[in-house]
Amino acid sequence: MKSSVNPPGQRPRKSFPRFGLSQYANRFPHTTDTIRIQISGDLEEFTIEKDFQSLPISQQTSDFHCVTTWSMLALNWEGVRFKDFFESLIEPKTDPENPIRFVVFKGQDGYKTSLPLEDLLGSDVMLAHTLNGEALDIAHGAPIRLVTPQHYGYKNLKHLERIEFYASPQKVKQGYLSFMDHPRARVAHEERAVG
Repeated sequence: MKSSVNPPGQRPRKSFPRFGLSQYANRFPHTTDTIRIQISGDLEEFTIEKDFQSLPISQQTSDFHCVTTWSMLALNWEGVRFKDFFESLIEPKTDPENPIRFVVFKGQDGYKTSLPLEDLLGSDVMLAHTLNGEALDIAHGAPIRLVTPQHYGYKNLKHLERIEFYASPQKVKQGYLSFMDHPRARVAHEERAVG
């Protein structure tokens, strides 16, 4: 998806900093040279490694919108579309009588977030391993990160290591962090937080 007009409440930035809540900003993954994703939830637990490499690679130009009001425009990402990932590797292992509707992502740094599956099946949602022609570095989510341009940056989890698939919504944020989350966090609707 090509960038267009900066959305309401956002201002463009010239640099793309590493950013996040203080308790996660200085945590880094224990492995960056191997893509290994653990799968669990309402399906039998398994790990994806080599199967990921067999999926088609896509490229896109899209924007990143931080909930704190800055935007980085026209970033070039490369990776696997989440829709391809889900339809090829996950959907065949699900129970058609108990369809998946909700997904939780966990990073090697301890951060977690979630989105409805409906949002994740959009054509611009990607499990990215490359940014602007270079393999992702530690600051931007190595070895793989979720890229979902229609949602604020806190839904674009870095250092992905686990994805949980559920038939119903799960409580992801606990305590004081729960107010800083939104079930969808769509940029076009300015869904910055709950309430």
